[in-house]
Amino acid sequence: MNDDFQRRMAEAARLMRGGSLMEATAAIQRALGGAPQATAPAAADRPVRAVEDVIDVEARVVEESPADPRPAQRTCAESYSAGHFANECGARDYKLFEPARSDDAPLPLVVMLHGCTQDPDDFARGTRMNALARARGLLVLYPAQSQRANAQRCWNWFKHNHQARGKGEPAILAGMVRQVMATRAIDPARVYVAGLSAGGAMAAILGHAYPDLFAAIGVHSGLAPGSATDVPSAFAAMGGTAATPRRPAKLGTAPPTIVFHGDDDTTVHPVNGERILASAGMSARVDAQRGASAQGVPYTRHVWVDGQGADRAEQWTIHGGGHAWSGGDPSGSFTDPRGPDASAEMLRFFLAHPRG
Repeated sequence: MNDDFQRRMAEAARLMRGGSLMEATAAIQRALGGAPQATAPAAADRPVRAVEDVIDVEARVVEESPADPRPAQRTCAESYSAGHFANECGARDYKLFEPARSDDAPLPLVVMLHGCTQDPDDFARGTRMNALARARGLLVLYPAQSQRANAQRCWNWFKHNHQARGKGEPAILAGMVRQVMATRAIDPARVYVAGLSAGGAMAAILGHAYPDLFAAIGVHSGLAPGSATDVPSAFAAMGGTAATPRRPAKLGTAPPTIVFHGDDDTTVHPVNGERILASAGMSARVDAQRGASAQGVPYTRHVWVDGQGADRAEQWTIHGGGHAWSGGDPSGSFTDPRGPDASAEMLRFFLAHPRG
């Protein structure tokens, strides 16, 4: 197939897309016959066949043209879209942030679980996670708790039927993540989950229940799996008066975990931050690192290691911090813009811990 033929057919395709059927038909005839026609066919002459000719020949041009030595690239614009997922355990809506991209290289995915009374848009604003995802090149999934499932839009971390693999909200959320992975270019070794308060408690449950899916966990002002099994025990756990968390059934080995908690949190007692790491099987930690945010808020950071001495967890205690996302944007609810940036630190920790 010569260059002149391809050029003529490209022109015919352009005319066809612009609605010029007669001119397109004439261009096809010139290309196939090798010479221009003296008279263009009447408007009633084979207009439908002209459309088929353009489509058919365009397909042949693509098939028969020599392969371009450069890899094909697909440019996609940035998007923040709404979606819905349902399986046998229930249904939930979600929002999905996708950065602009020029190819189909697999990207990391971070799942962000909002706290009580929040929704995906509020949580996205408050954590500034979309801006970080744009800069680092990753997707962010924001599942939305249904008010029908919980009047305050809390994830039901405290109910025994929402604490195990294959049951309740953990099964819904894991299924939602897998659906997004099946329809986007996601790196399966770099899928992470984080959350605030009730969302943090559910993130911890997901990490324990699906260590084959989530490479690492981020828990901000949350609670350990098994901290409660009903509403009374939930309030006891949040107040710090509950016994050591019961390890729920069907939980695997927890992935690497990063915990943020304010030591002045009056909603979820800060003892729960330590219990999260204890439930994850972390037993040793190196010397503490002390510092302060740019706004002067002090913090203490402990690095926890496993039996082989590998870094497996971080615990950030925000001194004077309350029940709020540290370093968050004040346009979102439950944020403290003065503290160290929990979103940035979680992403740093996540990307340093791919699964496997």
